[in-house]
Amino acid sequence: MFEQTFKNIDDILWKEAGCQSELDYVEQTSWIIFLKYLDDLERERQTKAELVGKDYEGIIADKYRWEVWAAPKTKEGKIDHQKAPGGDDLKDFVNNEIFPYLRKFKTEADSPTSIHYKIGEIFSGLNNKVNSGYNLREIINLVDQLR
Repeated sequence: MFEQTFKNIDDILWKEAGCQSELDYVEQTSWIIFLKYLDDLERERQTKAELVGKDYEGIIADKYRWEVWAAPKTKEGKIDHQKAPGGDDLKDFVNNEIFPYLRKFKTEADSPTSIHYKIGEIFSGLNNKVNSGYNLREIINLVDQLR
């Protein structure tokens, strides 16, 4: 399943003018997967905190959580296409909101060993090279299926 998913993502990225090599494919796939798994980590930590009656302060503000912007779900657990942005709206949100938000983590972190600093460091060296919001939506949908 993973192998076919990554092949499908590579096929989409191959159509992108901003992605010219396998290195670009790996870079672009990596930041998308990172955000998905960061949201999975957040959800797991939140559940653990709730089970012991504690509050959980997330790493990422709710607006930037994968489950909110990338893959909001219906009651049936499928992507809610009414709420999930696509096209230019998605591309603009990623380029103008998510990336700048995550880059700020580096300068606002208490310590270079904190997860916030590390996230900021990662995203300060990245740019979204997926110029088509429709291609980005396809990739996000594929990544969201990974478990």
